[in-house]
Amino acid sequence: MNISSSLRAIVDHPSTTRLITGLILLNAVTLGLETHDGLVAQYGALLSYLDRALLSIFTLELTAKLIAYRRDFVKSGWNWFDLIIVTISWLPSTGALSVLRALRVLRILRLLSVVPQMRRVIAALGHSIPGMGSVVAVLLLVFYIAAVLATKLFGSHPDPSMQAWFGDLGASAYTLFQIMTLESWSMGIVRPTMEIFPLAWVFFLPFIIITSFAVLNLFIGIIVDAMQMVQQEERAHEPGIETVTAEIAALRAEIRALRSTLKQD
Repeated sequence: MNISSSLRAIVDHPSTTRLITGLILLNAVTLGLETHDGLVAQYGALLSYLDRALLSIFTLELTAKLIAYRRDFVKSGWNWFDLIIVTISWLPSTGALSVLRALRVLRILRLLSVVPQMRRVIAALGHSIPGMGSVVAVLLLVFYIAAVLATKLFGSHPDPSMQAWFGDLGASAYTLFQIMTLESWSMGIVRPTMEIFPLAWVFFLPFIIITSFAVLNLFIGIIVDAMQMVQQEERAHEPGIETVTAEIAALRAEIRALRSTLKQD
């Protein structure tokens, strides 16, 4: 067994994965502690030492992966992500570049590649992007039409509130976005508008039903459908019961043949 094979067995071992995951979580905790001025004043040297030690371990891990996988290393997006984050962490901590060191906490995102359930969620989100893009396009079209209508219907009134909420296309779009999120939509915007335009509810109610309920359910449906698709793909790659049964039967036949051969010898 050569060095590459030995290193690959080590870096791919479940114990190594659990160790690195624990160190990533520890690094996230130390980075959080560094945001507390009192703790930094008292334990700043210790936190700095732990940060350097963890960064050195992560660097050794990446070096081992580079040696073990060689050209295959660059084929993994997660390897590129780790390489970029570790490289940023080694940048000088003074001047404008010190801001980049805060990105070290993004290493906790490696949990997405370690936990199977998280990988399934990310895969489902990737499958749902085309469908969600279509829904977003429909939502933008509805928003544009509604913003133009709101500006024409309510923005022409001289009331300061009407001008602030619906005075132009941008203000109307922002106000409608707030209404879509149901943040203070009734007492804050709709009811004051109805005091000036009593029939304004005819415009706002269909808009809320379409954007807040119908579109949200479309997003949920697309993600659920993508989750089912990912699960079906995983099951398709798993060996079926018939295949496993056939392999067991073949192994039993080989064992019987070996026993017969040994008895004859």
